[in-house]
Amino acid sequence: MPKLGETVDEVLVLEWAVSAGDVVSQGDTLMTVETDKVEAELPSPVSGTVVELLVEIDDEVTVGTPVCIIET
Repeated sequence: MPKLGETVDEVLVLEWAVSAGDVVSQGDTLMTVETDKVEAELPSPVSGTVVELLVEIDDEVTVGTPVCIIET
């Protein structure tokens, strides 16, 4: 989970836009998250195939936590 703002340390996972087995390009939306102020889409940092989703919808995730595995 990348840092989304200076004061954001934790987000709530609202929705996954991908599933295991999906092919993504760098910049494609992986998931939608909610901070205490806004909803934001998390873009893929790399292109590749989503191997595994590591967090569930409604999980609270701290900055720095891996959210999925993408094979490049």
